[in-house]
Amino acid sequence: MMPLVRNNKGFALVTSLMLTLISLTIVMALLYMITQSVQMAGQSRKYHTALEASYGASEIMLKDILPVVLQNSDSSSLATAVQAVFPTLNVQLPSTACLSTKLSNPTSGWGTCSSSPQPKKAPDMTMDLQSTTGSPFTVYTKIVDTVPGNTDLSGLQLEGSGVAESSSLLRPQPFPYIYRIEIQGERKNNSTAQANLEVLYAY
Repeated sequence: MMPLVRNNKGFALVTSLMLTLISLTIVMALLYMITQSVQMAGQSRKYHTALEASYGASEIMLKDILPVVLQNSDSSSLATAVQAVFPTLNVQLPSTACLSTKLSNPTSGWGTCSSSPQPKKAPDMTMDLQSTTGSPFTVYTKIVDTVPGNTDLSGLQLEGSGVAESSSLLRPQPFPYIYRIEIQGERKNNSTAQANLEVLYAY
């Protein structure tokens, strides 16, 4: 038995195999980390591009489109009026009746109109934004909550003194309605490139 115990032939092979295994483990870990970082960078780039599209759409919708919608909310040709003013955006209003209801009624008075916080499901408005590279973005917007403010849509105060009466009291800025709006922008043909925003809009 002694000669077998003292025989160290093969230790070099075992040692080299162990070192090879450790080296392969390190290489595989490095490759995994590199792959994950590349994927995360790609996802981050997609998200930030979609986020910029959502920000741009929110600016267009709140500053340009929504005032036109509010001025024509009682019109039967609301969708046509909006599309005529913004022909390049391909603005779609799937349900003008629900949109008009949401604009002038508190959330409890919407009836069957959707208040789900997912803008892609039953959106109030969609638009297309062109991209400098790749396919365009589709932006879905949806009013999910309406709170009546301190005036009606005319801008006159519902309470307090009349406009011609002088008063030393400070009056709040008139806000007919306050809307909570969900916005989702996503690239066409690639729904993984998407971003969501929530906007509080006081009209």
